[in-house]
Amino acid sequence: MKYQKDLVDDRGKTYPRKNEYIKDIIDGKNPDRNSHPYIIKLNEYQKKEKELLDKVKKEADSLETSTENSSEFKDLNKKLYISKAMVEFYEENSYLTYDASLKAKQAEIYLNQIPQIIEHDLDLKNKLTDKSNKISLLSEKELNDANEKIAKEKKILEEEYQKSLDNLKESFEKNLISAKAYKSEKEKYKKRFDDSNKAIEFLNPKNSLEEEIKSLKYKVKQDKKEQKKILASDLAEARRRNPVETEKTSPWRSIVSLPLPGLGQLLNGQWQKALVFFLGSLFIYLIAIPYALGFGNYQGEGISGLISLAANGGRLDRSILFMIEGILAIVFLLIALFILIVSFLDVRKVEKAESLGVRPNNWFESVNILRTDGFPYLITTPALLVIIFIVLVPIFTAILISFTDMNPKNQNKFHWIGLENYITIAKGQGIAGQAFWKIFGWTLIWTIGASTLAIVLGFIFALLVNNERIKAKKFFRTVYLLPWAVPAFITIMFFSIMTSRGGIFSEALSGIFNTSLDIKNDTFQTRLALILIQGWLGHSYIFLLTTGVLQAIPKDLYEAASIDGANGLKQTFKITIPLVLFQIAPMLINQYTFNFNNFSIIYLYNQGGPFNPKVYGNLAGSSDILISYIYKLTMESQYQAIGAAITIFISIILIIISYLGYRKSSAFKEY
Repeated sequence: MKYQKDLVDDRGKTYPRKNEYIKDIIDGKNPDRNSHPYIIKLNEYQKKEKELLDKVKKEADSLETSTENSSEFKDLNKKLYISKAMVEFYEENSYLTYDASLKAKQAEIYLNQIPQIIEHDLDLKNKLTDKSNKISLLSEKELNDANEKIAKEKKILEEEYQKSLDNLKESFEKNLISAKAYKSEKEKYKKRFDDSNKAIEFLNPKNSLEEEIKSLKYKVKQDKKEQKKILASDLAEARRRNPVETEKTSPWRSIVSLPLPGLGQLLNGQWQKALVFFLGSLFIYLIAIPYALGFGNYQGEGISGLISLAANGGRLDRSILFMIEGILAIVFLLIALFILIVSFLDVRKVEKAESLGVRPNNWFESVNILRTDGFPYLITTPALLVIIFIVLVPIFTAILISFTDMNPKNQNKFHWIGLENYITIAKGQGIAGQAFWKIFGWTLIWTIGASTLAIVLGFIFALLVNNERIKAKKFFRTVYLLPWAVPAFITIMFFSIMTSRGGIFSEALSGIFNTSLDIKNDTFQTRLALILIQGWLGHSYIFLLTTGVLQAIPKDLYEAASIDGANGLKQTFKITIPLVLFQIAPMLINQYTFNFNNFSIIYLYNQGGPFNPKVYGNLAGSSDILISYIYKLTMESQYQAIGAAITIFISIILIIISYLGYRKSSAFKEY
């Protein structure tokens, strides 16, 4: 870093340099530092400042004041005394260095504000003492007289209140006001009556004084805090308005402190911030690195255990634990690296700013920045940590398992096998992969059919109920919301029983169509039933969303369209549908992604059946979708690696579909 000709403060205002030695360097004179006249003057100033400060501080420490709050304001009294003694010295030397200018300005702030703070506090405490003395001087007669007066006033107030209520009730009974107005006015009278009752209580001088004492105690505490905050803010503003000159040209603090977060902040004079980063250093060297090397692991060996997967471990060692602990080790190292980078960038930023003339933030300024610019980071960091450990770690575990041979033969000890699982799935080979593409095809049909049916039904029902000519709207709304209100598994189990062989629906449909139906044992019939049931279950949500949007569409649009000659069908396609889709398109996309992974209806209705071993093998049924297929692979048959590979495949598909859908939706384009 090179010296700049001018300095800047935190607000960007430029200032001329006062350091003549640096000016000569900028002009290319290459002066000798030790013999330079400016450096000699600066050293003399600093030496004299130290001598004066040592003397004044000793005097301030031995200072005794007669004020009642001297102990409470000991620090402020000390600063006030030092400011009085040093302000003239700093003003005389303000031409020499901006540090002297700053200290002179800060001394003036202390001289102006500290006496006001102390005086205000004393005034409040004197008032507090006065009120307390008045309470003690109150006689029994005064209190009794006051209580009698209060009782009379309350009686009069009660009578007036009751009279007002009677008049209001009479107006209501004569139908002069509505029930809503009657209720509203009654509440107003009650509120007014309660407030007046409280006001009457203060006719008792004791109650009034106690309330004032309570208010004064709060003011003593709060005003002191606020005034100290204002003082700190004014001091910080003075620092922001006075640049600093440093002879340092290389950012050595950030480089030296790179391995130890907190050291650079300490060298920058920000010790409070340094304590925070030192905690990060403790995490790096006492938790992250030892854990990555295997210390503190339950079974694993840190990162090396992630590579070996307990291949040479003991009989009780499990590969899955080695994998999880290896992933945790990497996460800890990434967090450690993040702390190192943030600490380095923080120190570097402060150093660069200081070389331009900007003073490093003190603790008060740092806290203020955290409360404003840093607030989003403060509230999102805990959530981010939770997401890392309960979302990302399991996701990475599933991804890594998909590259292993974790199957019924290799549960405790499995090995890395690369892309074999993905190749097996792509080719549709093996006991676990032979049914994949057939199930994938049915999954797409199921997703499109069930989701589209639910959306169409929900939209049509919402249009019908929103039509002004439809009567009994509340009844129909209740009926259409019932599938959503009733727990889904109850509805699914109900339809499962009713469509079983000999069930009511099966028998009724067989009679109507004059044919023998065996819904749960026929592939086509089972799939059709599943689509119809999910259409019924899912339409309520769409109905609710659409109803809300329809009620918000201005009627003026339809009136204008009617005047232009548009019939009801054109209005629906040109006004209603575009406006509804604009609002609920993202939720409609969610319907498709939800049904793609809708495990519950598939498993609860027929457990993925009917089973057809010739086509699907022994691991899946003809109505299984990918998510239920994964469940059977992993939970029932222990093919975790193949199941993880299919899970990754599903995730990639859903991410792509969701991204394309959201990107094309008008709601996301506009906002």
